This record gives sequence, C-alpha cells and structure tokens, in this order.
Amino acid sequence: MRVAVLAPVAWRVPPRHYGPWEQFASLLTEGLVEAEVDVTLFASGDSLTTGRLASVMPRGYEEPGPPVDAKVWECLHVSEVFERAGEFDIIHNSFDFLPLTYSSLVSTPVVTTVHGFSSEGILPVYEKYNRGTDYVAISDSDRHPKLDYAATIHHGIDTDAFALHPAPGEGLLFFGRIHPEKGTAAAIDVARRSGRPLTIAGIVADREYFETEVAPHVDGVNVSYLGPVGPDARRELLGEAHALLHLIDFEEPFGFSVVEAMASGTPVVAYRRGSMPELIGHGRDGFLVGDADEAVRAVDSVAALDRPAIRRRAVARFGRRRMVDGYLAVYRAILARAG
Repeated sequence: MRVAVLAPVAWRVPPRHYGPWEQFASLLTEGLVEAEVDVTLFASGDSLTTGRLASVMPRGYEEPGPPVDAKVWECLHVSEVFERAGEFDIIHNSFDFLPLTYSSLVSTPVVTTVHGFSSEGILPVYEKYNRGTDYVAISDSDRHPKLDYAATIHHGIDTDAFALHPAPGEGLLFFGRIHPEKGTAAAIDVARRSGRPLTIAGIVADREYFETEVAPHVDGVNVSYLGPVGPDARRELLGEAHALLHLIDFEEPFGFSVVEAMASGTPVVAYRRGSMPELIGHGRDGFLVGDADEAVRAVDSVAALDRPAIRRRAVARFGRRRMVDGYLAVYRAILARAG
C-alpha cells in the first residue's frame, strides 16, 4: 500500500514545540512506516521522518526566518501531492478543507482527518465533497450531523515517550495555547483557590488575553510561565504534576495534552465539554467538572486516584499502534470498495 500523508506546513513535522496537526501527521506517518506501509510525508523541508519526505518549502511558515506568504506556500504544497496522485493508493489529508477542492480532480481516494471545525463557515466545503471522499472524526463529539464518516479514530500517541514520575509534586499544570477558549485564567483561579502552585506551558495564541488575564499573576512562585516547551520538558512537566487542569471554554474535539498526562499517570481535571467525557474516565483518570467550585474540590480528590492504573488505561486506549490499525482498516475498506 502506497500512502501519501499531507501535513500542514505552519510548523515542522514533528513540531519542536506547538503544532497538534503536525504532531498527528508525524505520529501517523511513523506508525504506518512501522506497519511496513510505503509512506511519503508531504511536509516542510526541515521535517523528520523514517518515511519518504516530499517538500516544496524549506521550513514551516510559522518557524523563525524571513517572512513568507503562507497562502502561496500552502497552495504550492497542496498542489504537489495532487499532481503526484497517481503514485499513491491513498492520499491522507491532514490539512483541513482546502485539499478537498482538489479531490474530485484525481482518481486516488482521499481520506480526511477532520481536526475540528474552526467555524460553520467552512462546512459548505465539507458538504460538497461529502460523497466523494471519506472523513474520519477524531471524537464522536466532533461529528457534524450533516456529514458522513468512515470512522471515529481517537488520536494515538507514542506512549513510550511518557512514564510514571517517581515522585510527583504538589503543583498543578496548565499545558496548551494561552487563549480564552483553553481556560488559562480559569486554571490560575482554581490553583489559587486550591492553595497550589501552577505551572503554565504553551505558546501565547492571544497576546491581549495573556497580558491582561495571565501575565499579572505570574510571579515565579504561585504562578510560573515557561513558554512553549519541547519533548523532554513536556515529559517531566506532565509526569511531576499533581494534576493537569484542562478547563476549556469550547467544545474541544480532542486534547493531546490530556491523553499525554494520563499516559504519565497524571490525573486530569477538565470541564465536561467536547470530547472530554470520551477521553477521561470520571473518578478513575481524573474528574469531569461543571464549574470552578467543582474543579477546586476535584483537585484535592485526585490524590486518591491510582496513577499506575491511569497510565495503563491510557496506554491501552491511546497507543499509536491502535490509531494506525484504525486508519489501516479505513484504507483497506476504501480500496476494497473501489475494486
């Protein structure tokens, strides 16, 4: 089987810091290679893969360097895979809706992982190509009623990259974009009311929000901000935390940091929104809460949870091989249907 994986090109694959869609593309590509699939990864030229790398641009447009026109690079990037469509049995689109507009121009089947909907405004594109391509949801909660899906496949992670910490601390962790919908300020409030220090790690996605709602509380003692962190620091931060606070203010389709925390044995306290009830076993892997008062009470309760058991469940449910097997089943079904 010859598979083309079309990654985004904002960041390198795998991302050095932030880049969840690029992270997914890397995990899928490397997992497919391990499963002895012939994979070509279409990504930025500085990307790292054990498969073949195809690139029309030297670096991601969000990476440091001279400014570039992102739309120009995206058009060149997407067109490259479709101009080479005859080389592949499957094109796996991890680039959102734009590549769908090329899909009816080629005979190669296109599978699209829908990473969520940035707005209802993009839905007409998905609706137009609903019958001619195959969509995969990353959670049941994110399935749109107007679309058909080949499957729901939760993201997998490299569970070997995370481990139980020998001596977890008393502090709390916020890990993700600094943005109102991710609940950074809510995490600060819950940590303060819980009497525990909070560490914040992630890129600033909303500068005004950071300056007004986050930065005034950062004192290096009660609240610390580390900025974006790489894989080594990520493992340590997730493992040593008393709990991960994931107090989101939107219907999040998935949460990499949530399953990574659980793969470290770290409980998660999350608002009961979006995919969180699919990912977190309430009272086993952490707690699903409805407001800040419940979150404060949950922070104290997580100490009674079995961290090794949390990790075991996460490894079983969110291992990369489980995800890859799911996608291979989708590919085979599509190829069998095509004859």
